[in-house]
Amino acid sequence: MAKVGIIMGSDSDMAVMSKAAEVLDEFGVDYEMHIISAHREPDVLYKWAQECRENGTKVIIAGAGMAAALPGMCAALFPLPVIGIPMHTASLGGRDSLYSIVQMPSGVPVATVAIGGGKNAGLLAVKILAVSDNSLLAKIEEYNAKMKKEVEDKDARLQEAGYKNYVK
Repeated sequence: MAKVGIIMGSDSDMAVMSKAAEVLDEFGVDYEMHIISAHREPDVLYKWAQECRENGTKVIIAGAGMAAALPGMCAALFPLPVIGIPMHTASLGGRDSLYSIVQMPSGVPVATVAIGGGKNAGLLAVKILAVSDNSLLAKIEEYNAKMKKEVEDKDARLQEAGYKNYVK
């Protein structure tokens, strides 16, 4: 049973969406990934979103560019959390996607990460699931401790070498 559904409107989004999948892999969270266009396949999207609920999916991560309808449509069809990832676009740098996702109408929320923020979308999905899963919560705490240690090690190296000799 996939706990997270990952969906994108185009395979051009794969580089970003794969970052969310990598995080879920790291934490051992089951997911399914699909390419479904909200504009070209609304019937397929509707069926998939309905099946997600029936199949036990707890969170959807939806990436979209330009008009960015996919996250909002998922939120309209799926009663549990949806995380939107705005994609970088050539014409407006992803601001069009960002605005489309964050400006949802009242009553249809979509949690939104940064433009191209696949990794954070994966982490947010894990944190949502960790609310009711103590083993995931422990993994999040370990992950946070590891990040803290990495920064402390970098600072120690800086203090020892000085900024002129600091090598990343």
